[in-house]
Amino acid sequence: MWFSERLEREFSTVEVLDRSDQRIDKGDPQVDSADPTLLRISLPRLAPGRYRVTWRVLSVDTHVAKGQFTFDIAP
Repeated sequence: MWFSERLEREFSTVEVLDRSDQRIDKGDPQVDSADPTLLRISLPRLAPGRYRVTWRVLSVDTHVAKGQFTFDIAP
């Protein structure tokens, strides 16, 4: 996910959950070293279904932002 401000690595996180609210990401959120506005997380191969992403970030100017969104993988 890209943001408009550079992110603080230690205080920025993201999770991906399945329909049962089970965390399915690999638990390794990271701010990209080449682009500090980019937050990444590793995922396994996803089965068809709906997923929810929740995130919370702290920008270098000390603003906290958080949110969530869903996405679908079609069969």
